[in-house]
Amino acid sequence: MNYILLGVLGVIAYFIGNISPSTIMAKRQGLDIKKEGSGNAGTTNALRVMGKKAGAITCIVDILKGVAAVVIGLLAAGPVGAYLCALCVFLGHVWPIVYKFQGGKGVATAFGAVLGVNPLLAVISLAIVAIVVFTSKRMSLGSLVGAIAFPILSIFMEPGFVVFAAVMAIVIIIKHRANIVRLVHSEEPVMGIFKSKEEKEETAAEESEEGSSENE
Repeated sequence: MNYILLGVLGVIAYFIGNISPSTIMAKRQGLDIKKEGSGNAGTTNALRVMGKKAGAITCIVDILKGVAAVVIGLLAAGPVGAYLCALCVFLGHVWPIVYKFQGGKGVATAFGAVLGVNPLLAVISLAIVAIVVFTSKRMSLGSLVGAIAFPILSIFMEPGFVVFAAVMAIVIIIKHRANIVRLVHSEEPVMGIFKSKEEKEETAAEESEEGSSENE
């Protein structure tokens, strides 16, 4: 096994993970995504701060960089290279050195990486996430259940990927620790797309009042 090659591939994958579409788009609008909304550089906060188009672009790019890194690893070093690159691109997204280690929670990039490793595993994991999200109306809960599910599914569908998947899952859970606390206390907000018009107007009014109070 060529450990030098694997090391180089890991570094390449890590820096691919550093690409942050939400940070770039926010900067073009004169915003710092780390200081807006939840302060997270992922899809959900991009959607919240910059709207549907920015959220969609962030999600797609984050997924594609996961797929790209794994394909590079697979072509250069086979399955082991693919597994390593899956983990490294994910870590590069979560803790990007380019952005002072302040990245996203890694869900979309993890999905892209798993998609590159085993498409069926990714699709089944996504289905589980979707079911939980549409049932609970909370993206965080879907992400957490998906994070727990895909390493378990890997045992049966991609055994060689289990350890890498477990590390990714643990990181996702750690990055969601604030959401876990809110879920436990029934304080985690419902996703905007599931709110009624009245609830959206009420939320907007509350945010406006908070902004006025801060200005005072």
